[in-house]
Amino acid sequence: MPSRGSSRIPGFYNKTRTERLQFIADAFELTEADLLALEGRGGLSPDQAEHMIENVVGMYALPLGIATNFIVNRREVLIPMVVEEPSIIAGASFMARLARQGGGFTAQADPSEMIGQIQLLDLQDPSQTRTCILANKAAYIADLNKLDRVLVDLGGGARDLEVRILEDTPVGTMLIVHLIYDTCDAMGANAINTAVEYLAPRIESDCGGRVHLRILSNLSDRRLAHAQVCIPAPSLAFDSFSGDEVRDGIIEAWAFAEADPYRAATHNKGIMNGIDAVVLATGNDWRAVEAGAHAYAARSGRYTSLSRWTSDSEGNLRGELTLPLALGIIGGATRVHPAARASLALMGISTSQDLAQIAASVGLAQNLAALRALATEGIQRGHMTLHARQIAIAAGAAGEEVSKVAGQIVSEKNINLEYAQKVVGTLRAEQEGTHD
Repeated sequence: MPSRGSSRIPGFYNKTRTERLQFIADAFELTEADLLALEGRGGLSPDQAEHMIENVVGMYALPLGIATNFIVNRREVLIPMVVEEPSIIAGASFMARLARQGGGFTAQADPSEMIGQIQLLDLQDPSQTRTCILANKAAYIADLNKLDRVLVDLGGGARDLEVRILEDTPVGTMLIVHLIYDTCDAMGANAINTAVEYLAPRIESDCGGRVHLRILSNLSDRRLAHAQVCIPAPSLAFDSFSGDEVRDGIIEAWAFAEADPYRAATHNKGIMNGIDAVVLATGNDWRAVEAGAHAYAARSGRYTSLSRWTSDSEGNLRGELTLPLALGIIGGATRVHPAARASLALMGISTSQDLAQIAASVGLAQNLAALRALATEGIQRGHMTLHARQIAIAAGAAGEEVSKVAGQIVSEKNINLEYAQKVVGTLRAEQEGTHD
């Protein structure tokens, strides 16, 4: 058994689901409530769901798995991921194992500063309006910080006001006020929207124009997360591929995404495969995260890769990932969903920055998994092996039959439902014959 709290768990995949649950409960000191929530027996109830969204009629479940082997900022961490696509958790876990050879992932997260926008139209003199707003900035910030004393006492609150003039829009010139607001450990949508609603009439009264929209921006580019990894080239070698060949193939595959938006879209989707799964597991808003990430990828005016892969002077593979990650550990679904709370407990999360650092590291690991597969054996080999298990289940396989059926349809390169159903029938006929 590995040392207590280690994310390196050889054979974790081969344990039963019950054994996995008990293992992580013992190794990471989870409560009985946490264990039940992760298992799905103590998760979100219909009554709780009734208060989260409207017109509730039932519940919808997705698999929750555990990515192993991660070291983030010298800390061992098991990472809960909610995802329906095969190979994602396996790929991230394997890349995290390779990353251990270079010390794991390092990560940083910016302060939790979000942007709230106020749109002003019907301006007589946009420049004069801008000057007026900036002249009143200190007073506006002071008033806003009286609005939410709890947040201010925690170290958050209004930080700054910026003013942009947008000319030649479809409705003429407009002025956009950006409220910079530190939301601490919350994602912050409600706090931001409350603040801009409060500030908007003051600006309109003091400086003129007609206030229209007042809402947060999901391009949270003042709240970036950064992850880095360094992997010695020999650690990348496998089968007939040398470490140098794999390293260079990964860099060449990344260069394609850097240069071409058609490739970059799928490349970045692979990054988000990992990040979204962590965001979902912790009850955060994956749609906001996706919107911010893809907008940030196009910040230069051309959509490109969110990650960067290079070789250093010693021949190591180095990867970097930067993207907006507005995540919270309080409020919203994170507060009311038992499995989300259990996921945070499993990772030992104490701040929203901690969560952003881990999510970015998972995104970088997932990106590496996809690039390595594409640059060597092809993306389908590992993916289709796991996909075959889904086909086997859809064909009616159960229990030990799933692995047997999946193994046969993969080995015979005939991964389709009709053939899997035939294999299930043959397997059961053989079993009945054995019992006769």
